[in-house]
Formats: sequence, C-alpha cells, structure tokens
Amino acid sequence: MISEGCEQCARGGKMVLFVYGYCDQRDCFYCPLGENRKNVTEVYANERLVEEDQDVLEEARRMDALGASVTGGEPQEVMDRTTRYLSLLGEEFGEDFHTHLYTGITGGRENMRRLADAGLDEIRFHPPFEQWGELHGTEWEDILYVAREEGLTPAFEIPGIRAETEFLEFLDEGAAEFCNVNEFEMSQGNFRRMQEEGFELREDHMSAVEDTREQVLEVMGDHERVYFCTSVFKDAAQHRRRLKRMARTVRRPFDEVTDDGTLVYGKTWADPDRFEALGVPEEYYTEKTDHLEVAWWLLEEMVAAGDLAEGEIVEQYPTVEGTVVERTPVA
Repeated sequence: MISEGCEQCARGGKMVLFVYGYCDQRDCFYCPLGENRKNVTEVYANERLVEEDQDVLEEARRMDALGASVTGGEPQEVMDRTTRYLSLLGEEFGEDFHTHLYTGITGGRENMRRLADAGLDEIRFHPPFEQWGELHGTEWEDILYVAREEGLTPAFEIPGIRAETEFLEFLDEGAAEFCNVNEFEMSQGNFRRMQEEGFELREDHMSAVEDTREQVLEVMGDHERVYFCTSVFKDAAQHRRRLKRMARTVRRPFDEVTDDGTLVYGKTWADPDRFEALGVPEEYYTEKTDHLEVAWWLLEEMVAAGDLAEGEIVEQYPTVEGTVVERTPVA
C-alpha cells in the first residue's frame, strides 16, 4: 500500500465519516451518492446517523477503528465540522489514530492549518474532471504545496474515468505524495447520467464501467506512487473486513461471526424460567422484551429434543441498525 490510510482501509480499520452530501459548487455526472446521501445536511459515521458528537466516538469504538476517512460535500460547514470531529477523535484515541480527508475543494491555507492542528494526516484532493490536464498554474497546484507546508500529506484521489498523465507529473515534481485511483463505477445514484454520457456497465459486473480500467492501468498503473483501488476490493475486502472487525467487537459470547462479518444467533419465544429449569448456562442466552436470544446450535438441539417448540436462526449485520440478512425457522 502507498499510504497508511489505504493500508488501514484494506484492513477494515477505517471508520467512514460522511459529512454532508451537499455540493454548492459542482454537479458531477459521476457522483455515486444515492437519495439518502446526496444533497443532505446530515452526518454519518459508517451507517450510523450522527445526532451528537458522541455518536462519532461510539461508532469508532464499536469497530475498534484504527483511523477515519472523511468525505462529504463542499460547503465551509464541512471543514468546520471535520475539524471538530478530528479533534474529538484525537483526544479519545491519541496520535496513532490516522485520519485522511477526501475533498473536492482547495480550501485555502487557513483551512489547511486548521485541519493540521485538529490532527488530520492526509488530504486527498479531487479536482473537477473538466480541469484534468490543465491543473498546473491553478489553485489545485498551489494547494498541494500549501498543505505540505502546513504539515499535511497532500495527494490526489480521483475516479478512474480516463488516464491523465498530469497527475503523474505532480507526483514526479514532488507536489503530491501519491495518487489513489478508484475504479470507475456506476451506481443507483448516477446510472442515468452515466448512460447519458455514453458509459456502460462492464459485462458480468454489478458496478464497474466498461473499458475504463484497462485504459487507466495502461497509462498510470506502473507508476510506483499510483494505487488503483478496484470495486471488487472495496466490496469484498474493505467492507467485509470492517464488518468482521465490528462483529468481533460487539459479539456476545454465544454469537457466531461468519466469514462475511455477520452475526448468527438463535431466537425463541420461550419463558426464561424454562431455560433456568433446563439448566442452560447464562452465558448461552440473553433475555429481551418479548423473546430470548440464544446460541443457534443450542436452539437447534433444544428444539430437536422437544425442550422448545420452535424458534429461528437469525443472521444480521453488526452495524448499529442491526439489519437482518436472513431468518431460518427451526421447528
């Protein structure tokens, strides 16, 4: 990996901090945000809606986070909130907690200084696609040096729409430390506009765009400070590892953690006295308002033995919402 931020993300240790989805300067046709994130003035830590500052810290604890990746819209409010959250995270987890910001604005020296003072490590700039190839001599070149002067690691993070050698020039000149290229993807949020621009899905793929990956890699892929992040890696590795990390943190003694990072347990509507009478150890079950949750394998054994009439095996995400993936009846 070319950066500590990317390395932690690959390990599933990066909390994703989404600060607003409102952009007042740009309307990128490739923006992947869906209805629940685009043009909203809300903050999310992973899937958790942030209603107070402590929610950010709680989510970081929930996944035993190694760092945070901050992204969002463009208003100055994003910078203001980001510096506050960075300060809180630094106070809670110390200097080893690595943070990077992905931003579509240059921000200026004062914001670079504020971000650095708040504990930001890397800042990854995403210039407008329309300016690619003509960034030298503009604010996008200037801000790279300003960010470095203020103690930040300046870099580019761009969608792999097409290869652009100017980003390699910035690397060779020492202006940018690295360039992270995300595989170009279509999503529910940008599908219509992407098709209007002439892009199509790659055959047998759920999100990757046809023909772009090969062209980008041919021109930019051999540079030692360019990292190409594939859509498969983001879904199959980063996201799954983050879920597994979270599952290991929040699991109860009787929960099973799957290879996909989900939790599996049993659910039954028996009276708690029934479990006590059967001598079930307390660490194998817990009482809820209207049901009991129990080790799934013990539930199967008790139903098979006639000790319980019925139940179900539940598989759910370890996120704060606890979204259920599957329910399997046991009777």
